Amino acid sequence: MLSARSKSLVLATAAACLAFLPMGCKKQPPITLACNAAPPAVFAGEQVTVTGTAGSVSTKKNNNVIYSWSGTGVTGSGNTATVATTSLDPGSYTVKGEVKQGKKGKEGQKPGQTAECSANFTVKEFEPPTISCAADPSTIKPGESSTITATGVSPQNRPLTYSYSAAAGSVSGSGTSATFSSTGAPTGPVEVTCNVSDDKGHKASANTTVTIVAPPPPPVIHVQTLCVVSFEMDKRRPTRVDNEAKACLDEIALEMQKQPDAKAVIVGNATEKEKTPPKHLRKGAKAKDFGAQRAVNSKDYLVKEKGIDPSRITAATGTKDEQKAENYLVPSGANFSNDVQGTTPVDETQVKPEATKPVAKKHHSTAATSQQ
Repeated sequence: MLSARSKSLVLATAAACLAFLPMGCKKQPPITLACNAAPPAVFAGEQVTVTGTAGSVSTKKNNNVIYSWSGTGVTGSGNTATVATTSLDPGSYTVKGEVKQGKKGKEGQKPGQTAECSANFTVKEFEPPTISCAADPSTIKPGESSTITATGVSPQNRPLTYSYSAAAGSVSGSGTSATFSSTGAPTGPVEVTCNVSDDKGHKASANTTVTIVAPPPPPVIHVQTLCVVSFEMDKRRPTRVDNEAKACLDEIALEMQKQPDAKAVIVGNATEKEKTPPKHLRKGAKAKDFGAQRAVNSKDYLVKEKGIDPSRITAATGTKDEQKAENYLVPSGANFSNDVQGTTPVDETQVKPEATKPVAKKHHSTAATSQQ
């Protein structure tokens, strides 16, 4: 691009030639200079190159051509200059160039030996970064944690700095990864924010959600029904633990050994007839509680014969009209009174285990003795 001064010199020289030499001017025409900046738009830190193209340069052997450049951050020699843009703020800038010719040491001293030009370029504003935010896992239980990953991108590859925040709980970490802790946070969705900033002060943020769900309630543990001991076979001793009863109680002992934190409840029952006091009962005497005795005798077998801790077994009575003892296993956490109603604990200070005695044999007399 020719400067206004260069154009004036060209016009003045041409007018002078025509005034004295109507047939045309054969003298050397004025030198010209055109400048170009490339690229015309850059980001700070990128280099701009300005090239000057001189025209009407004399071909005389003693002719010397020199260039000079000016502008912010401009350096150059010859017909090329460069611009260091690292410290330049966004905006438009101008580079000026000048060319001179003539004898060495006397360049530009005569009319038409000097020309100027200018070239413009723009320093663009850096584009802000972008960011995405993700949580893994996105659903956790109270007290658990989740990994937060931030992915930031700077269009001009500026250095990035990350930070995090959460609406509840806490986030720790820097860089592209952080840890969200749900400690202290209520159940439900919690918003976590990922932030990024570049060295030019541009910022961006994105959100993700971590959902805190309450764990399901623990399963309700219930009482387990075990085998039933029958006392119907021995009519003379209806509270005795016979071999059939022992087989059932052996199974109970095995279950209690498998579950050392479980307990057992033995519920003895009695018929209505057994609950009716006998007519011949002495005055002041207490009628036998068949249901309680069956429970206590069964417990006694488990303690003495199977080695079960007596504190793990409860003897109780029930309301059923039968000569049986029902057996229940109470695992840790189970509530017997909730699962089985209508039972009454036996006062074992009043009802003691019965000793097992063999049935007395009947003796038959002979009508006569045989003769020897």
